[in-house]
Amino acid sequence: MSIETELQAKTRSSGQVVFIIGALALSLVLLSQITTQTAWIENSKSVPAQPRFWPAVALALMVAGFGLHLLRMQRRRARPQDWTEARRWVEPLEYIGWFMGYVFAVPIVGFLPMSVIFACALSYRLGYRGRFYIGLAAVFALVTVVIFKALLGVRIPGAALYEVLPGGLRNFFILYL
Repeated sequence: MSIETELQAKTRSSGQVVFIIGALALSLVLLSQITTQTAWIENSKSVPAQPRFWPAVALALMVAGFGLHLLRMQRRRARPQDWTEARRWVEPLEYIGWFMGYVFAVPIVGFLPMSVIFACALSYRLGYRGRFYIGLAAVFALVTVVIFKALLGVRIPGAALYEVLPGGLRNFFILYL
C-alpha cells in the first residue's frame, strides 16, 4: 500500500452533491439580498466599519468556496443515494413542526393540557405506543408542569380556553395549570 492511498480521504460522498448545490444556492440568494437587508452609512469612517461589509465578505467567501468545491468535485450529478441522504437530513425538521405546534397551541389550550397532549403524541410518534409508555409520558408532562409552575415559579399566561370556566375554577387554572 502506498502513502498516497493512505492519505486519501475516506469519507462518504453520498449527499455531497445535493448539499453543495443547496448551500451554493442559499448563499447566492442571501448575497443577492444583502443590499435590502443591511445598511450602508454614507459618512462612515472606513469601509470595514460599514454594517454591510462583513456580512457581504462572509457571503462572498461562501459563494466562492461552495462554487470551487462544486467545480472540483469528480461527479456533479445527483444519484439516488444522494437524494436518500438528503431526505435523512430533512427528517429532523419534523420536530421543529412539533415544537412550533406546541408553542402556538399553549396560549389556546393551556400549558398543562398541551404538555400532556404533546408528550403523549410525541411518544406515540416515536413508536412508544403501549399504555405504559403513554402513561409515563403523561406523568412526565405533569411533573414538568409542576416543576416549572410551582417550584421554579415560571409565569405562563393563561389559555384562551380557561376564559370559559367559572370564576374560581378559572383563577385556579390560570395560577396552577
